[in-house]
Amino acid sequence: MTMDLHADQIQAFFDVPVDHIYASSLFVPYIQKLNLENLIIAAPDMGGTKRASAYSRFLKAEMAICYKLRKQANVVEHMTIIGNVKGKNVVIVDDIIDTAGTMVLAAEMMMQQGANSVRAVATHAVLSGQAYERIEKSPLIDVIVSDSIPLRRHSDK
Repeated sequence: MTMDLHADQIQAFFDVPVDHIYASSLFVPYIQKLNLENLIIAAPDMGGTKRASAYSRFLKAEMAICYKLRKQANVVEHMTIIGNVKGKNVVIVDDIIDTAGTMVLAAEMMMQQGANSVRAVATHAVLSGQAYERIEKSPLIDVIVSDSIPLRRHSDK
């Protein structure tokens, strides 16, 4: 069994039957319970557009996309937001949060562009390096994750 594969094509590499399940069954009800006005779903990068599009269609919400250029792995050189987030309550949908650099940069840019609030949901919380600290210092109101990876307590170093 797999959950929110980074790329659907990975499923073809298994020699046994694979059930690919989606965290949207957890996250969509959570987002609906927030009852946010002016909801917009955002993809933190171009690779997440298919996932964000599915959420936005299901929730009948607009969609924004973050386009980023990287110098090297885990280093974003430049980011642009495609879509209007002004006056919106943004929920960023991602499959993996590793260092939280992209997520935090996206949240900061959305707030600079006039978003009312920014939240995030992500399936796999790697949360390596300074991820916890970045999230704490960011404008993110909530970061909701599944338990596909056991979380460490923030005080555990």
